[in-house]
Amino acid sequence: MKKNIVIFGTVAVMFVLLGVFAGYRQTAQDAPQSSAVNNLLSQSMPDSNGKPQALAQWKGKALVVNFWATWCNPCVEEMPELSALQPELAPREIHILGIGIDSAQNIAEFSSKYKISYPLFVAGVSGTELSRQFGNTGGGLPFTVLIGRDGKVKKTFLGRLKMKELKMELDSL
Repeated sequence: MKKNIVIFGTVAVMFVLLGVFAGYRQTAQDAPQSSAVNNLLSQSMPDSNGKPQALAQWKGKALVVNFWATWCNPCVEEMPELSALQPELAPREIHILGIGIDSAQNIAEFSSKYKISYPLFVAGVSGTELSRQFGNTGGGLPFTVLIGRDGKVKKTFLGRLKMKELKMELDSL
């Protein structure tokens, strides 16, 4: 009887340690992306009209953050689709933000030429570093990040978005 108690106790301790280890690993993996979200939302960037905007206004909201540039053809191709999607997402309180890795002048000209229904911000070259913090190690564009209301990264996409796949992922937000 005492042997069984010792065996069960040892097994229980092993499972507790395994659970603690698994929780620690998950926390360690979430930390860089959580830090990236906090860093993004601590930024202030000019919008496409040149008016400085605090990105903290988006804290606690479900976000589709799209890193793009005017010189990136796949970026420019997907923007009308994202623009058409924003009115569908608005009732669900999901917001699309465009983070432009480009000059203020190029983004302003692009914004006046194309009617984009979501906010565009000018990050310039520092936007590349922001996207890297979300796991875009190569700095490729377009790069899109889904952020839940809890401030956690739910999914990232490198390259031109497939709208059907994006919509499926958005259902999980």
